[in-house]
Amino acid sequence: MKLLTFFLTFLAADPVTLNQVSDGYRGIWYFNQPTGDRFVYKYSGGFATYPQQQSPIAIYSKEAHKTFFVYGGTLGNTPASGKPQLLHMVSYYDHRTGLVPRPTILLNKHTDDAHDNPLLSIDDQGHLWVFSNAHGTSRPAYIHRSRKPYDIRDFELVRTTNFSYGHVWRPQGQGFVFLYTLYEDKGRSLYRSSSADGREWLPPQLVARIQLGQYQVTAHSGDRVASVFDMHPDPVGLNARTNIYYVETRDQGRTWRNVAGQTLDMPLRAAKNPALVRDYQAEGLKVYLKEVAFDRDGHPVILYLTTKGFEPGPANGPRQWYTARWTGRDWQIRPVTQSDHNYDHGGLWIEPDGAWRIFAPTAPGPQPDTTGGDMVMWLSRDQGQTWRNVRQLTHAKEWNHTYAKKPVHAHPDFYALWADGDTLKPSNSRLYFTNRQGSVVWQLPEKMTGDFAKPVRLR
Repeated sequence: MKLLTFFLTFLAADPVTLNQVSDGYRGIWYFNQPTGDRFVYKYSGGFATYPQQQSPIAIYSKEAHKTFFVYGGTLGNTPASGKPQLLHMVSYYDHRTGLVPRPTILLNKHTDDAHDNPLLSIDDQGHLWVFSNAHGTSRPAYIHRSRKPYDIRDFELVRTTNFSYGHVWRPQGQGFVFLYTLYEDKGRSLYRSSSADGREWLPPQLVARIQLGQYQVTAHSGDRVASVFDMHPDPVGLNARTNIYYVETRDQGRTWRNVAGQTLDMPLRAAKNPALVRDYQAEGLKVYLKEVAFDRDGHPVILYLTTKGFEPGPANGPRQWYTARWTGRDWQIRPVTQSDHNYDHGGLWIEPDGAWRIFAPTAPGPQPDTTGGDMVMWLSRDQGQTWRNVRQLTHAKEWNHTYAKKPVHAHPDFYALWADGDTLKPSNSRLYFTNRQGSVVWQLPEKMTGDFAKPVRLR
């Protein structure tokens, strides 16, 4: 039976919203699936900005001249269980002053699972909306709204519900378009909903359920919202993820088209369908989606990695990064670089002058063959035909850097946000950001003594 909890409004007294102030920026540490070998986990580390399957987590507001962001944080203390508590944190970087405030603790998710990390939206009046994910159905998800425009201190709980891997966009003149996952029928199904005001939502529409489900990455431009997703083959599931599919909508998801403009018969259920970008299952390769963006001609570009298997280690290499660009006639697939782990995640920035940038942990870092590494900026000025390693942003001594995320309308002074952490055992985690040129990296202050602080300049 389809989950209907997405449309149940929370009516009781609000025991969820904390609206407290933290004394610094500390990210959540998380792991998944011990491997029993020297790599220790399938993936792990400082996961404040994890995962890539939900977005956005940062937005630059021209009106406020601030980059607002959310992340998965912790106080650094551990309860009797020995696990940190995942706190949903809200903050901003003030481009006028160069300062950050003490972050707001919106809520405690009562888990250490970084899949529950939040995402962010800003409405036309400047109110911040925080969508707090759940990983499956064992915990609730929440929607909060700031009571005042551009204010991080006072949020109201709008809805208690259930969704995973959310993507919230505000296409031109359309209100909220929400793409998300529901765990059902032993897998992951992709749904969409929409709302004019964030409080009343239209009934959900199933977008895709192919075999055991999908992971997706999304983007929007103007009135377009695009989703790129994979397939989890039956019976293996997500560890055999493969294939790439592309769909887009211009009417809040009432109708969907493939990249060539063909109207699709929804929901998609067959592995071979008109949305298929490339059949990697036939090639025996797994696919890890990273990003989708639009080039200056309005054509989608997909960033992804292929690998032989889900297990970490050199045996499943090479882990090859690619871009797939729609030319208007076909998908042009070109290599970018290689890295040493499936969960080396970075983003793709496509700029008005035609420059393509990737910020990603493609250098091995101090903990090679595990999640992340050292951050590198790659640049292409010929639509991905050739790439140049412009610079290595970090030269970590102890821990890997992980999950570089892209702010919406990114300001040149706050262009990518990520965290670090030990990938082999639990650790603290710090947060970082860089500028468009990758020439300076700043660390957000772990411990603050005043109401505002200047991020620490590292290079």
